[in-house]
Amino acid sequence: MPVIVMASPKGGVGKSTCAVLLASEFARMGAEVTVLDCDPNKSLTRWASHGTPKGVTLLSDIGRSEIVPTIRAADGDGRIVIVDLEGVASQLVSRAISQADLVIVPMQPTALDAEIGSEALALVREEEEALGRKIRHAVVLTKTSAAVKSRVQKELEEQLRGAGIDMIEPPLVARAAFSEIFAYGYDLTAMMQDQGMMTGGKVDKAIINAQSFMEAVYERLK
Repeated sequence: MPVIVMASPKGGVGKSTCAVLLASEFARMGAEVTVLDCDPNKSLTRWASHGTPKGVTLLSDIGRSEIVPTIRAADGDGRIVIVDLEGVASQLVSRAISQADLVIVPMQPTALDAEIGSEALALVREEEEALGRKIRHAVVLTKTSAAVKSRVQKELEEQLRGAGIDMIEPPLVARAAFSEIFAYGYDLTAMMQDQGMMTGGKVDKAIINAQSFMEAVYERLK
């Protein structure tokens, strides 16, 4: 089954958010998901400490020498492996990318994120050259406006598509529910069902965004 790797040398771009949303949405559809928390910030470990959806297993404290065998051991029939990486360019990151069926590079719609995010794309190309095979990869824009696309976002999308970079649609909108899931655990559906966890009545919109994101990723894995 597929290995999905979240990669970006920049912290705070939404790697852990993408990992949690994909893990919980794939699990909601009945898949068995193993999530590897390789980020020193341990965002996924904090999320899991409050409870994970049925079907999600989290592994943490995985170093450079363990990453490849851990991915291979978790990559069994009927399972999806999702790897959340540290926000630096390292041997651990390169080794994880080498095992990926899909590398997702989250970027905020800013010029700085685009510049630093391009380093993750360069890492993918380096691994492709070393392995002698293509590694599918795509960019997803994160923390975007729910209203109107900014000029910078439009220019960034045009620039990336002009360079032949696969863009995941829809982008992930900046929503409170995406941040609060790390404090509550489980998934967005559980947040919506628990009235005490409602975030301004907008969890339903976050769920739609997360489901659409998961479906777009799934299409790239088929």
